[in-house]
Amino acid sequence: MSPAIPILLALALGLIGWLAARSRAWAFRKTARAAGGELHSLPGYHGWYVALWALIPAVAFAFAWSSLSPGLVLAQVLADPAASSLPAFGIQRDAILSEAQAIASGQLGAAFRPEAAALVEPFRAAQAHFSTIGIVVTLLLGIAGGGFAYTRLAPGFTARTRVERAVLFGLLLASLVAIFTTFGIVASLVFETARFFGFVSPVDFLLGTHWGPDPMASPTGVSGDRYGAIPLFWGTIFIGAVIAMIVAIPLGLMSAIYLTQYASPGFRRWMKPMLEILAGVPTVVYGYFAALTVAPLIRDVGHAIGIASASSESALAAGVVMGIMIIPFVSSMADDSIAAVPQAMRDGSLAMGATTSETIRKVLIPAALPGIVAGVMLAVSRAIGETMIVVMAAGATARLTANPFESMTTVTFQIVAMLTGEGSFDHPATLSAFALGMVLFLVTLTLNYIALRVVKRFREAYE
Repeated sequence: MSPAIPILLALALGLIGWLAARSRAWAFRKTARAAGGELHSLPGYHGWYVALWALIPAVAFAFAWSSLSPGLVLAQVLADPAASSLPAFGIQRDAILSEAQAIASGQLGAAFRPEAAALVEPFRAAQAHFSTIGIVVTLLLGIAGGGFAYTRLAPGFTARTRVERAVLFGLLLASLVAIFTTFGIVASLVFETARFFGFVSPVDFLLGTHWGPDPMASPTGVSGDRYGAIPLFWGTIFIGAVIAMIVAIPLGLMSAIYLTQYASPGFRRWMKPMLEILAGVPTVVYGYFAALTVAPLIRDVGHAIGIASASSESALAAGVVMGIMIIPFVSSMADDSIAAVPQAMRDGSLAMGATTSETIRKVLIPAALPGIVAGVMLAVSRAIGETMIVVMAAGATARLTANPFESMTTVTFQIVAMLTGEGSFDHPATLSAFALGMVLFLVTLTLNYIALRVVKRFREAYE
């Protein structure tokens, strides 16, 4: 039986409770109006009050039971005499149980192992037993909750206040999800980073200039000289905050100026959405474009101008394509900031005899500068966290160089490299990915905080 059935039953009970309570509230309303009075709350609030009491306990139990029942089913099957011939532990035992469960659920038509065939009926019996329990308890909770709420209905009942409090509590829980998620991310990063620093000194990690972890080496006696992350930090800044910004800031700012000051309304209606389409293109598509088109072109140009070290995997290729990707971030923030400058400032400048270009350079850009800077900071935080473009175009070599034609790696690339494969999560090479992630998290958090502070200042200036 599908785990969704108890949830559907709970929803049906909620609907029935809503209809019944609303109908009773309408009867209350007629009686109250005949006596010259009025209900405290509209009939719809009475309906929602009963529906929430019928729905929330039943749905909560249904979700909890859908998580608990598979373990209870497995425990009952293992207690059956047919499971006595199973291996004690191991992959073979799990494969037999999975096969028997799939047959009992109707996902497979026949068993390939005799041991699995013997467990099909115990699985079916256990699934039916616990499914019945789940349905019965869901119905009882829904009926009990709805019945309790239904008996409290009266002409003076404050249903609206109670429903609004329930909605407020639900909104509070929804807002806390992001906070708890952030705390969970930080806690996991801090815990694993502390384990990594038990193997490698933070000084060696943050100030070392050689990056060469060996996942196959013994975890004991690890040399901190192989975990110097300065080349990774430099590669991340050089590609995401230097090259990408050299591309994104001029193009994004100039496009915003043109769209707000020079473009006709009809052209702007077409051009702005087309520009923002760049923000919706998957990053793997940008990675293909960088690896197959931009990187070979930059390599050939480098060879043509006499740079023998020009590589088909280069920081310049990744940075240029990354800059193109984040043009909409800069352009959109700059567009909004320039458009928010009061019209009186434009008109005053033009009235004093300034040209349009002088007004833009000396009035609009300085007035909109906080918003523009905030957009740039958000774009930088987006760029330094990019992964796919770097993986496909920048290379895997950690080096300290200012030559953009050479291959270079970043923090995000190394996180991917350390967390994929057969590496143990107790090895410092794998744990180094969490330390890198912690540093990257702190950097992007700082940039976002600075951007939000700048935006707040900008909003206060023109409210």
